[in-house]
Amino acid sequence: MQALQKQLAKAQAGLLTTRQDTLTPDMSSYYCVNGADDCAQGLIDNNVATQVAENYVVVKQVKDGLNITFVLMSGYMVFLMQNGFAMLTAGSVRTKNTKNVLLKNLLDACVGFMAYWLLGYAFAYGFPGNSFIGHGTWALSGVNAGGDYSFFFFQWTFAATAATIVSGSVAERTSFYAYLGYAFFLTAFVYPVVSHWVWDSAGWVSAFNSEGSPFKGGAVDFAGCSVVHMVGGFAGLCGAAVVGPRIGRFNDEGKVVPMPGHSATLCTLGTFILWFGWYGFNPGSALAVIGDPGDDGIVETITRCAVTTTVAAAAGGLTTLLIVKAKDHIFDLLAVLNGVLAGLVSITAACPVVEIYAALVIGIIGAGVYVASAMILLLLKIDDPLEAYPIHGGCGVWGCLAVGLFAKEPYMVAAGFGERAGGFYGGGGDLFLANLVTVLAVIAWTCALIAPFFFILKVAGLLRISPEDELVGNDVSKHGGAAYPEDGVEAAEGKAGAELRDYQADNMGVDDSIKQTAEEP
Repeated sequence: MQALQKQLAKAQAGLLTTRQDTLTPDMSSYYCVNGADDCAQGLIDNNVATQVAENYVVVKQVKDGLNITFVLMSGYMVFLMQNGFAMLTAGSVRTKNTKNVLLKNLLDACVGFMAYWLLGYAFAYGFPGNSFIGHGTWALSGVNAGGDYSFFFFQWTFAATAATIVSGSVAERTSFYAYLGYAFFLTAFVYPVVSHWVWDSAGWVSAFNSEGSPFKGGAVDFAGCSVVHMVGGFAGLCGAAVVGPRIGRFNDEGKVVPMPGHSATLCTLGTFILWFGWYGFNPGSALAVIGDPGDDGIVETITRCAVTTTVAAAAGGLTTLLIVKAKDHIFDLLAVLNGVLAGLVSITAACPVVEIYAALVIGIIGAGVYVASAMILLLLKIDDPLEAYPIHGGCGVWGCLAVGLFAKEPYMVAAGFGERAGGFYGGGGDLFLANLVTVLAVIAWTCALIAPFFFILKVAGLLRISPEDELVGNDVSKHGGAAYPEDGVEAAEGKAGAELRDYQADNMGVDDSIKQTAEEP
């Protein structure tokens, strides 16, 4: 078989020869020195070898095409998550800021693409690079079409996701220009450097670094607990802390004043779209659907990702339902929606390398991390309207650490991470330590860059809108009018009030002439 593969490779490169020592016994050809029969036999065998080589080329083209299509389709699903974030964010804010948050979500994709195309991809995967950062391939210069373009597209959708997470944390009071500046900065530099560390073959903590010596064998973060969710979550935490809470969010005594969003329907729709998109996010991170001959690991990886992702999401939602019921004595829809997202984030790093029961445990604990983190934020008087940090930041940390505990060696091998295992499966502490150091490095890097960025904007008076604009709402003050030309509830109340006043003016429907007739002597 090896000889055949060698011969086919030569045929593909146009180097097919008729020398007997380069062909397999079944394809041996002969010099035309032993007569016509031997010469004819050589021609027949050469034709067979050529046909097999041509078939090999066709099969390879089909394989490459299917793999590229798989990556692109997964990228399309991840990009659809932008719609999910938009619906979730819009439903979680008050009506007066709906157009503002929708426009910011839209521009995350637009600004994020420009930033990642011009600079971000080069910092993440540019060649040559070093263990800290990539460089080269600016604006995709030198990048080949086909597989390289599909990889770029897929990675851009991840970068855009990281940027969008922050929109919920700073919603309803942040300057439009400040947000655009942040979106460009994060997708052009902050996020790409982290993705280089963890996913590029030269990264200092990359498990795919075969030439260097990654820390403790490298961190395992299959689909981005640290790279995507922690970067977005901690950037959102920095933004929410620096910009301050919305007016009226906390009263004079420091107690929380509820500010519910205006549409549970939009929140539910957004969550379902995000859940669907996660099947591109996690299984799609395999980056191929057909492996080398005899390698079934990639199929196992993709299918395991799909199942563990679903288990963790369901566990997160149900656990949050029970926790909030025990705490607040209600079945809270919005909390359960966030619990589902918490489970999805928690399994993102470990989805291909853990047992199904472990995904259940990871989702359950993720729900607890979400609820606890949300409570801590309120105690610290940090206003995060969409609870983006508890979901993406807190659960992102937990998801990374869970890999170091629950990863199984056979699944690690199938996913391409080598013969390693988590602490609960005899792997020692190296994997856990590598992921822990990655968590700390991502937190330090993100906060060290994003917090000063927001603080400088605050000092310059460019971070927050005026109190007058905040009270009126961004839609009217900045975007030409309300998202809903006539608010349904207010319109109904106004109509009912007008009808009641007319009814009262008409003496509650009583005819005065009857009363006057009865009073006459």
